[in-house]
Amino acid sequence: MSAPITEEDLIASIADALQFISYYHPEDYIRHLTESYRHEESPAAKNAIAQILANSRMAAIGHRPICQDTGVVNVFMKIGMGARFATHRPLDELVDEGVRRAWRNDVNPLRASMVREPLFDRKNTGDNTPANLHVEMVAGDTVEIHVAAKGGGSENKSRFVVLEPSDSVGDWVLRTVETLGAGWCPPGLLGIGVGGSAEKAMLMAKQSLLDPIDMTELRARGPASKLEEMRIELWEKINALGIGAQGLGGLTTVLDVKIRTFPVHAASLPVGLIPQCAADRHVHFVLDGSGPAQLTPPSLDLWPEIPLDGLKAGARRVDLDRLTRAEVATWRAGETLLLSGRLLTGRDAAHLRMTKILAAGQPLPVDFRDRAIYYVGPVDAVGTEAVGPAGPTTSTRMDRFTEAMLSQTGLLVMVGKAERGPATIEAIRVHRAAYLIAVGGAAYLVSKAIKSSRVLAFEDLGMEAIHEFVVADMPVTVAVDAQGTSIHREGPARWRTAPASP
Repeated sequence: MSAPITEEDLIASIADALQFISYYHPEDYIRHLTESYRHEESPAAKNAIAQILANSRMAAIGHRPICQDTGVVNVFMKIGMGARFATHRPLDELVDEGVRRAWRNDVNPLRASMVREPLFDRKNTGDNTPANLHVEMVAGDTVEIHVAAKGGGSENKSRFVVLEPSDSVGDWVLRTVETLGAGWCPPGLLGIGVGGSAEKAMLMAKQSLLDPIDMTELRARGPASKLEEMRIELWEKINALGIGAQGLGGLTTVLDVKIRTFPVHAASLPVGLIPQCAADRHVHFVLDGSGPAQLTPPSLDLWPEIPLDGLKAGARRVDLDRLTRAEVATWRAGETLLLSGRLLTGRDAAHLRMTKILAAGQPLPVDFRDRAIYYVGPVDAVGTEAVGPAGPTTSTRMDRFTEAMLSQTGLLVMVGKAERGPATIEAIRVHRAAYLIAVGGAAYLVSKAIKSSRVLAFEDLGMEAIHEFVVADMPVTVAVDAQGTSIHREGPARWRTAPASP
């Protein structure tokens, strides 16, 4: 029988694992993303993947988060029937203590995103607790733990359906993926759970994302089962949709498709679908009473060499302090820009507050005329940083506020990630504005372009307050130009193909 697992060993292992995955991608993700980078033919998508890979290596070296959304914590425990814990405290208390310790790390603080109460006041817990804990009792005398951090952008694209038993799961998956847009930050993974019940299907979809990425090996050796045939077929058909990295149009949307199944009632076919974004973060370890988990960092030789200067080649430089509507009208969807100057920030909470002020006929605390706003909630800075990792948040959440901001404030440019809705695109066209995207999954890389930061308004909103960044050569892509042309429509349509034969 193994020695008892102490409280400190469990807490320290959870905290260390969460710090570890905040700045290290899994090795299998890097290998498959590198392969996709080398085969990508779409210039825009190839540049986006290059930024994700460069960001990943920088995060690994700097021990700072891959993404500013450091995620909701998911902990999956398989507890051996013979395992022992030297504690009388509930497991969830110990896990939450590990989360709290990881998020309050002085050297690498993580962004708190959890709100205590979901329906009404939605006040932030301040330490990213509680975690989502799943426990399974199994044979043995050790405790197997898988820790993952899941960002809101991809989690918000989760879908569930109960199909008829005679329906095609593959057809539903393809139809659904086409509706997800780019808010889940591809290229990533697709997790699918089929069978059991509603909650079982969704849990399997989430758990499948923790399985090793092996699509390259699977395609090389060929399928050994109908389930593997289905995985390959879905991988080919999803990538043939042409969505591409960040929805810009390209050859790779998913690196792998994972599927788990469970016996089901004869009258039912529940299906859960959960995408995993480019910030794929998870690690597995085993506790046996001999001490805390020992985690091995990946070798830096794993990443390809990507010269950062090459990411700026051919880009147009823009002075944000001298923006004019005439200049913005010359930008074209798909064009790469390098932004320098003063950049305002604001996201959901700030926009809601501003539109209420406007509706009341009151002046805003910040002048937005001929300015640009960045939809971002950065990680706290450490050391000499102006700001911590500061990648874009999903812009569609700001769609409901866009018309008021463009028509009543003189706002000229918006920066975020993913597509905008039809009404927002029309508002951009009518007001001769523009919408730009930074690469989701390149938060640490983006933060290096931010030279200073100060709060201008709504300080009580924390990371959602309105800041003013001073940026230098911040890379972005024109996603919707002043003519109303959207790269998220044009790009995938250009790269959509018939799937390759097996």
